[in-house]
Amino acid sequence: MKPELASRPPRPFNAPWEAQAFALVLALHERGAFTWPEWAAALGAAIARAQAAGDPDSGDTYYRHWLDALETLTIERGLADADRLHALEHAWEAAAERTPHGQAIVLSPSERALAR
Repeated sequence: MKPELASRPPRPFNAPWEAQAFALVLALHERGAFTWPEWAAALGAAIARAQAAGDPDSGDTYYRHWLDALETLTIERGLADADRLHALEHAWEAAAERTPHGQAIVLSPSERALAR
């Protein structure tokens, strides 16, 4: 192994949003929103749904399953409303579409109102 490669830590996340999803799960668990066995069951169910729908299980969609499981648990626990979550999802997608590469994605005032 090249010396310069040996000194770099491994990258557990491929994108910042993956780390944020991971952190959200940890924070909600620490606040008692769900137990680790409940999280494992929700994540396993999300992966199974994705595989049944044709996900090739190549590893690059793993944190999408985290988001699916997180959404399911937060809705089931009454921590979030499904319609509001989906409206925010679409708002972020629209904001990302109109944002030039390399710039921060920013919600418009009307989109930010959905988060309140």
